[in-house]
Amino acid sequence: MSTLKYTHAIVARVPRSLNGKFEIKVDEARRQHESFVALLRDLGLDVIELPPDEDLPESVFIEDTAVIVNGIVLITKPGNIQRRKEVDTVRAIIKKELRPPQVLDIEDEDAKLDGSDVLFTGKELFVGISKWTNEKGARAVAECFPEYPCTAIKTADGCHLKSLVTLAGPELLCVGAGKRPQETLKKMKDLASFSYSTLTVPEDEAANVIYVNGTLIHLAEKEAPNSFKTICDKLDYPRRSVSMSELTKGGRGISSSVLLIRKTKHIRSI
Repeated sequence: MSTLKYTHAIVARVPRSLNGKFEIKVDEARRQHESFVALLRDLGLDVIELPPDEDLPESVFIEDTAVIVNGIVLITKPGNIQRRKEVDTVRAIIKKELRPPQVLDIEDEDAKLDGSDVLFTGKELFVGISKWTNEKGARAVAECFPEYPCTAIKTADGCHLKSLVTLAGPELLCVGAGKRPQETLKKMKDLASFSYSTLTVPEDEAANVIYVNGTLIHLAEKEAPNSFKTICDKLDYPRRSVSMSELTKGGRGISSSVLLIRKTKHIRSI
């Protein structure tokens, strides 16, 4: 599916100040992040790495700063106002390094939108209404990508949507077995414009996966042993696992640490 093909990834290195937000082992988090970045490169992606910003402790969770579909970029308005400076850096890097056909900003001052609340399936968009994203933020997504159906879903307990449900392959949703992800999945399927198969994993934290150019990236066996077995038993396409135990503290998932984009070639007018 061409809508799920990517050429580049943008990541931000782990600042030591992140330990002030969450109780993490920064050196271990950095080692895990470096391994994750190496995996992205191994999968053929050109990776743009931003230096750690000690003034922005959560900047490593770069997914929240933008929503990117088919090369079109919507710069978000993170629900945590203290994180909004992050988007300025990401906007500048995207414009300078990738030059996408459009980079759009949200004009509604009352909108709130975290990228971790937006799930693109290749056919439609779901936007989680959570502690960090409101209905005006969801409306901004719908207006930016009018070619795709866009459905707002109130997430269980206000969690980020992609901490509950992600895309594990074409028309395949990955979801945890717990009550919260299952409630959210039911809402999605009831309102979806298309049909999807479901991969249910025993550990809820393992539901956050990334499907990149035909390969599934998921948590390592030591971090989610039962889910690791389920994924290996049920999927017959390429899989790679990563250790993200430090960065996934506080409800974060693998996808939080990367922005994926397909850079398109533009034909210059003669």
